[in-house]
Amino acid sequence: MIDFLRWLFDAKLEFAGGGFLLWREVLGNLFGLLSALGGMRRKVWAWPVGIVGNVLLFTVFLGTVFGAPNPVNLLGQAGRQVMFIVVSVYGWYRWRQARNGNPGQAAGESNAVEPQWASWSARIFLVAALIAGTAILTPVFRALGSYEPVWADAWIFMGSLLATYGMARGWVEFWLIWVAVDVVGVPLLFSAGYYASGFMYIFYGAFTLVGFFVWWRVKRRSDQAVSVETGFPDPTVNVGERK
Repeated sequence: MIDFLRWLFDAKLEFAGGGFLLWREVLGNLFGLLSALGGMRRKVWAWPVGIVGNVLLFTVFLGTVFGAPNPVNLLGQAGRQVMFIVVSVYGWYRWRQARNGNPGQAAGESNAVEPQWASWSARIFLVAALIAGTAILTPVFRALGSYEPVWADAWIFMGSLLATYGMARGWVEFWLIWVAVDVVGVPLLFSAGYYASGFMYIFYGAFTLVGFFVWWRVKRRSDQAVSVETGFPDPTVNVGERK
């Protein structure tokens, strides 16, 4: 086990010209992608799988602390891995509770949560928290020596926190927060030399848009089913469409 961990910390994929990718970074992002896929399908296993990726990426983004070849520290990126683990425990519990409250399906087949639109007050909170949190954390991360532009690191941290919380609550809008994170994250990661994460963020950006429309369609079908059962019209369909 010790030999495997030593290999995992040191292993890297080298390219001509001195470039390299850490296998920890590649594996961590693959676990993150698998977790995102599970989240889109609303499966409980998305949370523990994501935690494994968070642990791996935490060691990557604190390059100088863990002796990585890349000497750049991204404190927001590293800190958000810790945040992910904490919020993922909450999301894991909440989705398991929701799934167990749906006895109509087999435990292995049931979806853990039903997508819901956030209320307008919740949406205002998400936007305000993203902006205010970025403004507050930027000088903190700069004082701790994070990579410039520090505001981008703070934006990614706050956006990731709010998106993960929104996912745990089952809000459809959480996918759009991830898009905002990816737009800022891609150039920051490339400039810092974290190429595997940068390329994964490009893929995540497209994936999160797909996830948003998947959850939006699930929510729409759910509303239509309720309107049929109750006899009341679906409030998400306008008058022209009903005709």
